[in-house]
Amino acid sequence: MSESATAERHMLEALICPQTHAVLEYDAERQELISRPASLAFPIRDGIPVMLIDEARVLD
Repeated sequence: MSESATAERHMLEALICPQTHAVLEYDAERQELISRPASLAFPIRDGIPVMLIDEARVLD
């Protein structure tokens, strides 16, 4: 993993869920930030996390 990719990952992992304020998990494969307590997955579009509850995918 490159230095810039590592820095990006740390930045993404520093974000918190806007609903529960829980720490988010970064899913690199799906390009999402996962909030297990809220059962939501926030998309990352063009490298920008979309932290809007209305834009989140509900987890099964």
